[in-house]
Amino acid sequence: MAEKKHTFVICAYKESPYLEACIRSLKKQTVASAICLATSTPSDYLKNICEKYDIAYYIRDGRSNIADDWNFALSVADTEYVTIAHQDDIYEAAYTEEILKTADQKDTEARKTLLLFSDYRELIDDRKYSDRKNLKIKRILLGPLKNGKKQGRRWRKRAVLRFGNAICCPAVTYHKTVICEYLRQEKRVDLFLKHFRSNLDWQTWEWLSEKEGEFVYIPECLMAHRIHEDSETSATIRDHERGQEDFEVFCKFWPKWIARILAGAYGTSEKGNEI
Repeated sequence: MAEKKHTFVICAYKESPYLEACIRSLKKQTVASAICLATSTPSDYLKNICEKYDIAYYIRDGRSNIADDWNFALSVADTEYVTIAHQDDIYEAAYTEEILKTADQKDTEARKTLLLFSDYRELIDDRKYSDRKNLKIKRILLGPLKNGKKQGRRWRKRAVLRFGNAICCPAVTYHKTVICEYLRQEKRVDLFLKHFRSNLDWQTWEWLSEKEGEFVYIPECLMAHRIHEDSETSATIRDHERGQEDFEVFCKFWPKWIARILAGAYGTSEKGNEI
């Protein structure tokens, strides 16, 4: 993988019927990336698919949980840029090309990217939607990052997070070399914290927003995030686990009384993830 600049690490769980569609979308990229699959639930199903598509297969020992799975996925890639691809999602053919083209323009001696991420569509029953209400709201929230020359400003990075998680995690490419240096400096072992089940990505963006570097928003729909009843996001909404996590993250931006109001309103908006 070392000869390439970018890796897709598919974070696979059990036996998703959508996994092969995800892999095929990665194989069709106009600029080739390294591709591998990481899992904490190994099976012949996953092994056979990896052999079929000739991709590396990594197994994490230990009990399955999202934070450890994502941290492991990030660790197996040895390229400068890494995308943790969700097994149910699909990526447009130009995703890698646009990400790396933008990274080449942005990353200089004087400034560095932290995250690069695109706009996205939602995928429901194999139909792509770009105009659902929650997508429109997220695009409004991302307004402070539309000025490409000021994407490294602390207040702009935090502004897109203070009213909710406007960044779609499977659309994100991590500048791994830069992020790992910050982890070493702060003696932080993991990027994603096990304390969170649903908001581990939002909490991670909040931590990174305090660091020097850019959150680069590409306002093109370069991937599609699948919404279905068995997804982890849908499961946490049904279990009502997100409410407390939402409150905890909002408290990083607001006094507790405001955070409580926002968490309540945010919980209502989460119903957009349901079918």
